[in-house]
Amino acid sequence: MGDLRDRRSPGGVAGRGAWRAVGALGAAFVILLPVSASGPGAGPRPGAGGLPSGFAPPPAALRSGGAWPERGPPAGSPVAVNGRLRVCGTRLCNQHGAPVQLRGMSAHGLQWYRDCLTRRSLEALARDWRADVLRLPVYVHEGGYATDPRRITDRVHRLIAQAAALGMYVVVDWHLLGPGDPHRHLGRAATFFTEIARRHAARGNVLYEIVNEPYRVPWARVRDYAERLVPVIRRYDPRAPVLVGTRGWSSLGVSENSDEREIVNAPVRADDIMYTFHFYAGGHGRPYLDALSRAADRIPVFVTEFGTTDPEGRGDDFGRAGRYLDLMARKKISWVNWNYSDVSVFRGRDLPGRPVRGHRLAAPRGRLDQGPAADPRPLPGTAPPARLTAAPPHPAAAPIVRLIAVPVAHPAAAGVRGGGLPRRPGPAPG
Repeated sequence: MGDLRDRRSPGGVAGRGAWRAVGALGAAFVILLPVSASGPGAGPRPGAGGLPSGFAPPPAALRSGGAWPERGPPAGSPVAVNGRLRVCGTRLCNQHGAPVQLRGMSAHGLQWYRDCLTRRSLEALARDWRADVLRLPVYVHEGGYATDPRRITDRVHRLIAQAAALGMYVVVDWHLLGPGDPHRHLGRAATFFTEIARRHAARGNVLYEIVNEPYRVPWARVRDYAERLVPVIRRYDPRAPVLVGTRGWSSLGVSENSDEREIVNAPVRADDIMYTFHFYAGGHGRPYLDALSRAADRIPVFVTEFGTTDPEGRGDDFGRAGRYLDLMARKKISWVNWNYSDVSVFRGRDLPGRPVRGHRLAAPRGRLDQGPAADPRPLPGTAPPARLTAAPPHPAAAPIVRLIAVPVAHPAAAGVRGGGLPRRPGPAPG
């Protein structure tokens, strides 16, 4: 994908506003499907990778599967309905073994946009946008974890608890931009994930993304890193999905003249592993789309980051984004859109004292029509709204969410919810 530092840092060109359009892509929900949970296993038990040098884990291992802390997830929420997730074959499955598709949003750097991730904005994400999952990028450098581990870790603890109270899943993302070899920070990663898993395993809503975008490093090196770190998490959370970044900025190797076969032929030797793929529709064309399609038939894939622009935040390709969304819907590939932050959606300083109004970000078989804003009072600082036309009320059986409108009127006023199928308790029908 090239060097992505500019699009991630507020000091870079893209960070100064080019990413507003990217955050327009995102309403999320779980789809329960009548699909068999049968399929090839996720691989043998963790190999003897060992713990990082100098790392001493706590003596007692906590086991997941206990009672929900506090009051548990609210009834009807994604976590309440689907429970603890696991990997079955090439799919992400719920507690009943039924494949599910999570859809949601990624935050930006937790060290930068503190005014956006508030109780009220998370409520809007869960209830109005109907997101299933929130991704929390823990930047290692750029003023993040390496600068103040305690502050960043405490912020992650708080956000996991807030998401759990809303019944959302959380992807905790070790957001390493550089160096491209994750081994350089293995000790820090082990310390961080030990604390996160130990404290939150009982909640059952956490997925662990142990490296964001490795690059200029062989897949064997990334796999070795994963096989050393996964046992650290498994001491406390034996079955939660662990998401492993792929070579070439999580392009399944495509950005470094390889492809998914290097992973298929040498998967991480552990259970409940998924492999991440990132795309930016404005710049990642047919080779990337084809690699994602092939990979999803062979290995468990989770798209933990994508947008409608190119990798540097320029332009939009909604047509290609729609093709990616169609593919992910057909193959039940979970996704998280970049990003839910002051840069893309809100202007944080405008939030205190103001209502966080709902947004309709997607509708089935809708058509994106640039036109007058449906709401003449958009949130301050957001991109000009688009108008979604030819979109019927959301039917229970709509299989595909196609194109996306940026913030419009409250979905209740528009008569269309921002999510998809009703959230029903119990296993998938059939």
